[in-house]
Amino acid sequence: MGVGTWNLDGKWNPAHQAFMKAQNCDVWLLTEVPDKIQFDGYTTHLTQDSMLEDKRWAGVFSVASLPLDPLRDPHPASAAAVVGNTTFVSSVLPWRACGSEQPWVGSTTAEKTRSTLDALLEHLPRQDLVWGGDWNHSLTGTETAGSNDGRDMILAALEELQLWAPTTELEHRLKGVKSIDHLAVSQQLSQAQLMATQVTAALHDGTGLSDHDA
Repeated sequence: MGVGTWNLDGKWNPAHQAFMKAQNCDVWLLTEVPDKIQFDGYTTHLTQDSMLEDKRWAGVFSVASLPLDPLRDPHPASAAAVVGNTTFVSSVLPWRACGSEQPWVGSTTAEKTRSTLDALLEHLPRQDLVWGGDWNHSLTGTETAGSNDGRDMILAALEELQLWAPTTELEHRLKGVKSIDHLAVSQQLSQAQLMATQVTAALHDGTGLSDHDA
């Protein structure tokens, strides 16, 4: 199964659809999704809450041949759905300049990250889970968008959920910084079935379409 994540930056046109279809992903975990999105051949589930006018926080998209069962948002900035036997969750996590208005709770980036992760950990299953999206934190190296404490909290959450992020070492557009957009899958899969399933992560240049790569 191919799974992708991309921050659309609130944009959508035929070039975005062509770019995404070229990646041959069965499931997409998208963030900053425009309300007007119509992704041909995919079933769509978006967050109930809007990030800004005409833009939702996140969405889960599955190819039409894989039925999608929407779930209640585990946090206002996260969308969740079951595809097959797997729960897929797409999340936006707090960043330094996100402010303290809803859905964020706390005065510092770390406090807002903690409260967001607490809500997610209360609802996310401990098996058959794929979690991704724009986490606004690099998981290694220099931290420019989130906080070092927030990174530690995310890494602890991955451990509690028994997930690992093969996107950890992917590059950011900023030189010397690692990606802040992530996908995380089962630790058991990574350890016991890595060779058989060929779990790999790759970066796809979205320049001209979004301020994030896929």
